[in-house]
Amino acid sequence: MPSRPPPRYVVRPHDADNHRRRQLLLGAAWLGSLLVVGFGVSLLRGHAAPEIINHKAQLQRLSAENDNLKQQVANLQRSQQVTNIATTSLRKSLADRDEQISELRADLGFYSRLLGSNAAHEGLKVQGVELQPVPGSHAWNLSVSLTQSLKRDGDTSGNAEVSVDGLRGDKVAQLSWSKLGDAAQKDGMPFDFKYFQQLHATIVLPADFRPTRLRVEAHPAGGTAVTRTVTWSDALTGHVTVAQGDSNAQP
Repeated sequence: MPSRPPPRYVVRPHDADNHRRRQLLLGAAWLGSLLVVGFGVSLLRGHAAPEIINHKAQLQRLSAENDNLKQQVANLQRSQQVTNIATTSLRKSLADRDEQISELRADLGFYSRLLGSNAAHEGLKVQGVELQPVPGSHAWNLSVSLTQSLKRDGDTSGNAEVSVDGLRGDKVAQLSWSKLGDAAQKDGMPFDFKYFQQLHATIVLPADFRPTRLRVEAHPAGGTAVTRTVTWSDALTGHVTVAQGDSNAQP
């Protein structure tokens, strides 16, 4: 007889008790793990609670210190602002005071000149030179003050000319009055006075010319010429003092 193949399915009897015991064991293991985890958590909380309280106290202390430092910084900033304002005001006051002193010295020299307090310097003198820029151009308004002592008799007349020294490119150059003055004053700025007179003119510099100093020459009729050289920056301020090397016409 031919052999029979083994059956495809095997029927085994169901053991309900064994299955129930396995579920109980799994449930007990799960419950035990929960108990272990809960115990571990409670244990950790018990140990960590003091540290947490300590950290909170430190955090509060640091926060208070931070607020205090912020307030100190704000106070210092306000104090610095007040100091800066006071310093700026003081500097402006000092600058105004220096300017007033310079003006008073110039006035003192002017009136001393008129009164003839120094007998050796009673002739014609270029007392002041002042420049003012003309906005939007290369032109400058020029003012020249001439004086002579009150002790002199009679009027003084003549003409005054100005020349400018400077740099043109990389070379030293000089612009004479004929290259600076107005055509209406081609012979110079005329003057005729007994005590003092202020002369006015407008000069124009080339665009590529950098001025460094300005020379004034006053030529009285029948007398010795008077020269005065000042730096361009001094002429801009208008506070020109007596410089060594200036020459005056003597009586």
